[in-house]
Amino acid sequence: MTAALAGKTAVVTGTAHGIGAAIAKALRDDGAAVHEVDRDSVAEHTADLTDSAAVRDFFAAIGAVDILVNNAGGVCGQVGRPLEEVPDDDWRAVVAANLTTAFHCTRAVTPGMKERGWGRIVNISSAAGLTVSKTGIQAYASAKAGLIGFTRQMAHELGPMGITVNCIAPGFILSNPTTEIQWRSYGPDGQRELISGIATRRLGDPADIANGVQFFASPRSGWVTGQVIAIDGGSAFL
Repeated sequence: MTAALAGKTAVVTGTAHGIGAAIAKALRDDGAAVHEVDRDSVAEHTADLTDSAAVRDFFAAIGAVDILVNNAGGVCGQVGRPLEEVPDDDWRAVVAANLTTAFHCTRAVTPGMKERGWGRIVNISSAAGLTVSKTGIQAYASAKAGLIGFTRQMAHELGPMGITVNCIAPGFILSNPTTEIQWRSYGPDGQRELISGIATRRLGDPADIANGVQFFASPRSGWVTGQVIAIDGGSAFL
């Protein structure tokens, strides 16, 4: 059987661990040649994706890209606090990590996708972009909601050129040092409460998110664009 993505080149951002690493593996299993990029040096490629010049250089070096997964983001080491206590630099850092990186990378790949008349862009938002952030970090919720808006706008713009743009909003995934700390902070009672609010009564796994990306990246999803799917075990409707 021919691999679904054989002959395709993919870029996955934010692959140092967790969801990004699982997405890269899944696309590679489907036959794609995958470039992993993260600001962390453990990734295959290291680049500051908040820097437009660094992004331009990175994509120029790897050539044509068929599939882009904008997964880079996070809370940048911040914790929730009242809005009046949030410094400008902290706000800008979170928005840059979660939204500006997607803008930079999408802008870099679209000319080549237009030339070939085919492309798949998948943005990884968050349940925080659909509702509120459990961390209380205003910039994170705002940036993830902005990523949903960016998805819809780009789907409208790029659809006529054969390029689809979709979005996944993961529920709580225990996938990296930040979420490990968050999970421990809830304590046994809080952990039970969180799981009781999930229809499937289990935490998500990075592979659950990767499964959604595999669909959006595949030829089978050619008439699906501008969509946001919450992969959260059923949290959204409870």
